Amino acid sequence: MLDVLRPDQQGAPRIGGGQVVGGASNPLRGWQVDRSKIGFVGTDLQRPECILAERDGTLWTADARGVMKIAPDGTQTLIRQQADAPLQTLDATSVILGGSLPNGIAFDRQGDILIANFGTDAIELMTRDGRSRTLHDRIDGQPMGKMNFVLTDSRGRIWFSVTTRSVPWTRSVNEKIADGYVGLIDGSGIRIVADGFVGTNEIRLDAREQWLYVVESNARRISRLRVAEDGRCSDREIFGPPDLGGIPDGFAFDAFGNLWITLILSERLVALTPEGELLTLLDDGHPVALAEFERHFAAGTVTPDAMGACQGTLAPCMASITFGGPDLCTVYLGSLMGTTLASFRSPVPGFPLSHWNA
Repeated sequence: MLDVLRPDQQGAPRIGGGQVVGGASNPLRGWQVDRSKIGFVGTDLQRPECILAERDGTLWTADARGVMKIAPDGTQTLIRQQADAPLQTLDATSVILGGSLPNGIAFDRQGDILIANFGTDAIELMTRDGRSRTLHDRIDGQPMGKMNFVLTDSRGRIWFSVTTRSVPWTRSVNEKIADGYVGLIDGSGIRIVADGFVGTNEIRLDAREQWLYVVESNARRISRLRVAEDGRCSDREIFGPPDLGGIPDGFAFDAFGNLWITLILSERLVALTPEGELLTLLDDGHPVALAEFERHFAAGTVTPDAMGACQGTLAPCMASITFGGPDLCTVYLGSLMGTTLASFRSPVPGFPLSHWNA
């Protein structure tokens, strides 16, 4: 059985991915997103699930057709992995169950784009001009499973998450199957470093890269593991509440040590403070549709239509969060059903990812 850990029980000045300011009051306590000040970036996007921000203001977002580059002046360039592939249609079934679906993206040390493709079940590498190849589609001689997210660390190692190895993958939602895992690619090759997760989603490393944080969507919780020098993971424990009150999808640390989390379908943005308090920062949910979804979730009868009915208006099927802007105080929300990126200002900067100072 997993231990449940309150964030403030770490006993170190750093909490999660951020730096706690000694003696300072938490800037998120008593703060919420002002809906009237939410802006939107991008147009005609398809499934902008994951977002990368660069120092110069350029945004890169996963797209059902490839990867969309959004320049600081708003100019968009769609970089397609296969120029002759048919364009996706944007409906509940195709978005959730469709073909090639770039999901998580990250920069490698050369600035090329790693893609966790939820549709092809592979890790792919695409240059910024669209040349693409498959890095891995099997592990230990077996298909990798439903590829979800990819992350690089300060040493250039590639971490990735697989939601489930069940076929069809929706079994993992209805049956709460603990067959998700986290893998690592380094100089020794590719290997699984932690498994037994219930719907593995986004993953993050803390500031010192000593802890790996894992979203377990179908268990509605965040777990973390201690990372050894060689990448081995151990001492798994639940980080924060054992049930977040919704399905976590994406997350990011800010510089104070708060963990910002998107609760997909609930359509809420919440934050877990260093003391373990759960704050609601934005609520764009539909109570009636959500209640029906929760009934299906508990009964194990979830369908794409039940999921799609819950989508909000700001970042429909809110899936990820990214900090950007020159001061890392601009927040961008990714989604499964949106055609643009919701954006607003945060009272605290985000904690920079490994590529920020590259």
